[in-house]
Amino acid sequence: MPKGPFYDEARIFVQGGKGGDGIVAFRREKYVPRGGPSGGSGGRGGNVYLRVNPQLNTLAHLHHQTHFRANDGQRGGSNNKTGASGEDIYIEVPPGTIVRDAETGEVLGDLVEPGQTLLVARGGRGGRGNAAFKSPTNRAPRIAERGEPGEARWLILELKLLADVGLIGKPNAGKSTLLSVISRARPKIADYPFTTLTPNLGVVEVDDYPPFVVADIPGLIEGAHEGRGLGDQFLRHVERTRLLVHLLDGLSPDPAGDFEAINAELAAYSPKLAERPQIVVFNKMDLPEARQKWPAVRDELQRRGYQSMAISAVTGEGVKELLYAIAQRLQKLPPPPPVETPKVYRPLEEDEKTFTVEQEPDGTWVVRGTEVERLVAMTNFDLEEGVARLQRQLAARGVLDALRAAGVQPGDTVRIGEMEFEWYE
Repeated sequence: MPKGPFYDEARIFVQGGKGGDGIVAFRREKYVPRGGPSGGSGGRGGNVYLRVNPQLNTLAHLHHQTHFRANDGQRGGSNNKTGASGEDIYIEVPPGTIVRDAETGEVLGDLVEPGQTLLVARGGRGGRGNAAFKSPTNRAPRIAERGEPGEARWLILELKLLADVGLIGKPNAGKSTLLSVISRARPKIADYPFTTLTPNLGVVEVDDYPPFVVADIPGLIEGAHEGRGLGDQFLRHVERTRLLVHLLDGLSPDPAGDFEAINAELAAYSPKLAERPQIVVFNKMDLPEARQKWPAVRDELQRRGYQSMAISAVTGEGVKELLYAIAQRLQKLPPPPPVETPKVYRPLEEDEKTFTVEQEPDGTWVVRGTEVERLVAMTNFDLEEGVARLQRQLAARGVLDALRAAGVQPGDTVRIGEMEFEWYE
């Protein structure tokens, strides 16, 4: 069980490593007075992955560390040596983690299986060395690229517990007590509303039946689907379960009314969730007041079309029969739908050659576009040939003409990515 607060959401920043720079170098060998270009390319920057760790059941560790950056690639070497790639990093997450892009809300992956990985930030590619620019017309190029920056983004991680059975009911219905009796789980138990502040998981074994996982979901109150109380934070944990065990408090003034109220909350949150099969269980039969109420509650539930059974989680009365009923019901229910293989992250589906030109209030012209920003980021401005090449590339892609058409004037500042230039003809 998790220690301390239960965290089922986290916001983290991930960034791939920068690619290594390419270099300008020429062969210097005996008897070869004019050796050709031999500058090697830089290595790839490291990637950032999420990886499922079945030993985790909370996202608490991602509240202590929120920024993750993979290692950069190494610069190229002489004699056409390519720099070493940056080391990838893996961020451990619990099973049941849903990954979203914080800016767009797009779901990037649903991580369930142990060891499953999801690429969330690519490392930048290495810049080419001058050996890659040799051509029949330029046999001794003095040009090399800088490494490409790694991708960077904020992610929202959301945990949905993976359980076959969800224990639901009003606060103090006895869910934590029941879970502690039927499994090895040891949730904290006390006698006051909202006893369980964290969802608890327990594995239950019943004779020759396959073991099943039970989740004790924190108590709900009316209005939970609107965010009142604690319910809305945890209702999603019930979504993955195949069967609900609806526990009624035998000491409640109106157990049947509680049953309807909880089902109304489920229906308000998710119509599909309200249709999930349920086993209705009346608890606290060890107390005379509850035992006296049981026949009337049973008859009322039956009149509404629900079969129910009575137990005492404290003394164990009826618990064995309940476990057999759960195991048998799970056998008849269809298995969970297969988890789709999470997609590997790709850049936004757009034509990366497109760009925009805008003028900011201070008069600066800003060019935005995936390809043009990458070209600028990978240009080594210390090399004259590299700057001339960038000019040709921007002209060929229509960037210079677009700036002229927009009204750029000599002396104006133009910004592309993180670089600023002064415009002149």
